[in-house]
Amino acid sequence: MKIRIILLLFSILYISSCTDLDVPPPNVIGDETLMTSESGMDVYIAGMYSKMPFEDFKYMAQWGVEYNSWLGSLGIEGTGEAVNRDGISSAYTGERTPYWGRAFGLLREANYLLEKLPEYADAFPEVTYNHYLGEAYFVRAFVFSAMAKRFGGIPLVTRVLRYPGDGESLEIPRSSEEETWDQVMADYDRAIELLQPASPKPGYSNKYVALSFKSQDMLYAGSVAKYNETVPGRLTGTGLKTGVRVIGFSDESAQTASVRYFREAYAAANEVINSGRYSLYKRKWAADDPEAQYQNMVDMFSDPTSPENIYVKEYDFPVATHGYDAYSAPFIFKAPLASGTCPTLDFIELFEGFDRYPDGTIRVTTGSTNTEGDYLMYDTPLEFFEEAEPRLRAYVIFPGDIFKNQEIEIRAGVYTGSEPVKPLFSDYSYATAETRYQQLPLYTQSPKELFLSAREGGSQELVTFQGEQITAAGANGPFYNNGESSLTGLYGRKWLNSDPSFEAGEGRSDQHFVLMRYADVLLNAAEAAVELALAGEASPDGSDMLQVATTGINDIRERAGASLLSGMLSSGIESRNIVRKERRKELALEHKTKWDLRRWRVQHYEQRDGFWGETRDKEDFSMNSRYRFRGLYPFLSTESGQYFFDARFQWVSLKTFEYNIIDYYFAIPGGEVSKSPVIDQQPNR
Repeated sequence: MKIRIILLLFSILYISSCTDLDVPPPNVIGDETLMTSESGMDVYIAGMYSKMPFEDFKYMAQWGVEYNSWLGSLGIEGTGEAVNRDGISSAYTGERTPYWGRAFGLLREANYLLEKLPEYADAFPEVTYNHYLGEAYFVRAFVFSAMAKRFGGIPLVTRVLRYPGDGESLEIPRSSEEETWDQVMADYDRAIELLQPASPKPGYSNKYVALSFKSQDMLYAGSVAKYNETVPGRLTGTGLKTGVRVIGFSDESAQTASVRYFREAYAAANEVINSGRYSLYKRKWAADDPEAQYQNMVDMFSDPTSPENIYVKEYDFPVATHGYDAYSAPFIFKAPLASGTCPTLDFIELFEGFDRYPDGTIRVTTGSTNTEGDYLMYDTPLEFFEEAEPRLRAYVIFPGDIFKNQEIEIRAGVYTGSEPVKPLFSDYSYATAETRYQQLPLYTQSPKELFLSAREGGSQELVTFQGEQITAAGANGPFYNNGESSLTGLYGRKWLNSDPSFEAGEGRSDQHFVLMRYADVLLNAAEAAVELALAGEASPDGSDMLQVATTGINDIRERAGASLLSGMLSSGIESRNIVRKERRKELALEHKTKWDLRRWRVQHYEQRDGFWGETRDKEDFSMNSRYRFRGLYPFLSTESGQYFFDARFQWVSLKTFEYNIIDYYFAIPGGEVSKSPVIDQQPNR
C-alpha cells in the first residue's frame, strides 16, 4: 500500500505526552481536524490499515500477527507445500502471539470512526463520506473473520467501549460461532453498499475488494458449518460461564447455515466475475508454448499492474521492506540465511506431467513401486521435469533449472557403483523415515560407493568424475548435516525476486504480496457452486452455477498449462475434489492452504485421506496424529554421468508434524479468560 508518507505523518501526530490531563497535548490532532479533511482521513485510514492482520511476507503462522519478516518463509505450516529447517516449520495449531488484544484495538478504531464521522458528514461529498464509513465496516468484517477462523465465536464489539463510564457493559461475552459469522457477513454487506466501485486512492478498499473477501470468508463459514459435523464427537460445545455455543454449530442449524453461507460466497464471487473489472494474467501467455506459460506465471506475481490483482500489500525499498529473499532463496544466494521454503515431493505430485506408479505417486524406477526395478536415468536433472505443468515450474525451482542467470545445482550425493542402479532402500514407509542415507552400507562400507556432503567448516566430500574433482552435493545440497540447503531437493521460486542485479539481504526485498486475486474469486465461486449443487440447492442469482464453476477451473488450467476438464463439473464428491485440488495447486504458498485444510476438517487422522484435495492413502505419509512429507533427491551416477532420483521422506532437518482434532480452534488467551466473568475458554481446553 502506497501510504508511506501518510504512515510517517500518522506516527508523528500520535506521539504524545502530558502531565496535565485537562490540557490537550499540542502535538495531538483532534477529531475536528482528522475528520474534516481528506488528508486527515488519509492519516486515520492509514493507521487502521497499518494494523490489519494481513498475511503476507511479514506473517509467520507459528508466531502470529507480529508484522515480522524475520526468517520469512511460506507454506511450512504442515500443509505439505514446503518445509523449513527451523522450529517455525510445524503444524498450524496456534500462534505465540494470539490475535486477540491487537484485534480489539483495531476494532475500537473502526467503531470510533463509525460513531464519530457522522458528526462531520458535511465536510465531505456524500460519496466520499460513505466510502470512509465503508472502509470502517470492511476493516471490522476483516478483523472479525480473522478472529472467527482462529477462535470460533468471539465477543462482537460493535461500539466504542468507554472506561469507566460504561461500567458493567464493558464485559462482552463470546457470541456463538454462527452469530459471529453472521456479523462478518453483515459488515461486509454494509461495506459493499457504501464503498466506491474503484479504490479512490492506492491502498484503499473498494466494493469489489469487499465482495472478494466476503466470498472467501463465507466459503470458510459454510465449510465449517458443514464439515465440522464430520469430526468425531462433533467438535462443538458451550462455554461454562455463559452457556453459549462458542465453537461449532448446533445440529439443528448446521446444514441450513452451511447452505446460507455457500449461497453468499457464490453470489459475492459471481458479482466480481460479472463486473468484468478483473481477468487472469496472460500478458506473456501463448497457447502450446510451455516456456511462455511458465514465464507468464513468474511475471504475474511481480507485475504491479496485473489485471488479476484485486488487493495488494505493497512495499518500497528502503522505506517499507521485508526479508523473504534473505531467508528463502537457494543456498548460493545465502544472505544471511537460505532455503527457508523447500517444496515437497507430495506437493509436486499434485501437478501433471510426470509418469506415475499405480498408486499415483511419481515414478522414479522401472518397477511398480519405488522399491522395485532399477532407477530411471536422465542426462540432466531438469530432464525429469520436462513435461511438468508450466505453473509448477513457476512455483518451484527444479534441480538444474536457471534462477537469476545461474544454474541451480542440486544433488543429494554421488553414486560411484555399477549400473543399473537398484533402489537405495528396501523400505520407504513412514516407519523408516528416520533411516538416513549416511546409514546405508553403500556409504559406510569400504570402498564406499555413495558420497554425501556434510558442510561443517565449509567442507564437502570430493569425488573424481571425468578427470576432475567434484563436490558430492554440488552448490546447493542437500548437505546432510546442514539445514541451510535444499532440504527436499527443491526450492520455492514463487515470490522470489528473479532480477540478477538484485542483492538479497535483511530488509532489502520490496516485491509486493497479492492478498486477493482474480483466481481466488474463480475458485471461490467454483467451490461454492459445487457445494450448493451437492446440497441440492438452486443458484442464488439465477446463473448456471456448474457452468460458472467449470469455466473458472478451465480458465485457470489453461493459463497454467494444464489439461482442461473433459466435461462439466457436477453435483458430486469427485467434482468437489477437483475444485479442492485445483485450489491447492493454484493458491499454493499464498497463506491459503492452511485455512483450507482447517475448514475442510481434513487435517486430523480420521479424515486425512482428503488432505491433498483428493483421495490418497493417508498411511503413505501419516500415523495417527503425526505425519511427514517427502523429498525428491537427485544423485549423479559416475559410470554413465547420468542422474537418478530417489523419492523418500525428507531427511535433512527431518520434520514430523502433529495435528489433533482440538487444534481446529485455538485456545482463548488464558489471561483474558481468568480476568473476565463472561469470557469462556474453549469447551475442550
